[in-house]
Amino acid sequence: MEKEALIPMVGQVIDIRQDTPDVKTFRVVGLDGKKLFEHIPGQCAMLSVPGVGEAMFSITSSPTVEEYQEFGIKKVGELTSWLHSMEVGQQVCVRGPYGNGFPVDTEFRGKDLLFIAGGIGLAPIRSVINYCRAHRENYGHLAVVYGSRTKEDLFAYEEITKEWMNEKDMDVYLTIDREEEGWDGHVGFVPTYAEELKFDTSMTAVLCGPPVMIHFTLEGLKRLGFQMDHVYTTLEMRMKCGIGKCGRCNVGDKYVCKDGPVFRFDELGELPPEY
Repeated sequence: MEKEALIPMVGQVIDIRQDTPDVKTFRVVGLDGKKLFEHIPGQCAMLSVPGVGEAMFSITSSPTVEEYQEFGIKKVGELTSWLHSMEVGQQVCVRGPYGNGFPVDTEFRGKDLLFIAGGIGLAPIRSVINYCRAHRENYGHLAVVYGSRTKEDLFAYEEITKEWMNEKDMDVYLTIDREEEGWDGHVGFVPTYAEELKFDTSMTAVLCGPPVMIHFTLEGLKRLGFQMDHVYTTLEMRMKCGIGKCGRCNVGDKYVCKDGPVFRFDELGELPPEY
């Protein structure tokens, strides 16, 4: 599996969706029109454009989608700018999957799950949420707390409002940082909102977002009484080579690409200063 994951496959972009002003979701299949590979929620893949560069991105579609994989990509640099200029029908190199993924079929099974995300941080756990929705009988209550700077920065907003909010035994709480015209929902930062909602501490929590959001959300969950062995995160943004050779993803005694990117917080010990 590791050897095969090092060999790039040629993928074809069959759909591009503009999610926010700087985030697009790319739907990719192999040249045979089929899904490139199977994956676990939370795993990542390396996307590359010869002569431009390569980078690791989370797979944002659920493994239960049999026809394709999706990647939600924020425009932040040379490679992502090139990807954002692509059109349907163009090709991109893909290798993977990488990482351990979330324990959806073991530790999460039968549990009430709380997902807390900020900004593009929803992209990596969208796969987990939709996997749980597709296997609804295997999980308890689902709750999602998600926020961004503005309404237009909310990733997958149409899916959230048309599907997630209508899902049985699933609650979705949206927030934006500051008041704006046309928004009648909650206003405030994600960590504060999540703490105010006072979720049951028996829930298993999944966090993903900017480091500052993770830091303050984690502190809030601790104050509520959550145990750190029931709180998970994904650190795929630290991954570089994906195979444990470059050392760029080192966190304490862990390598994100080899030991993660999914971790329980009790496994991480002291996080780096940026978290």
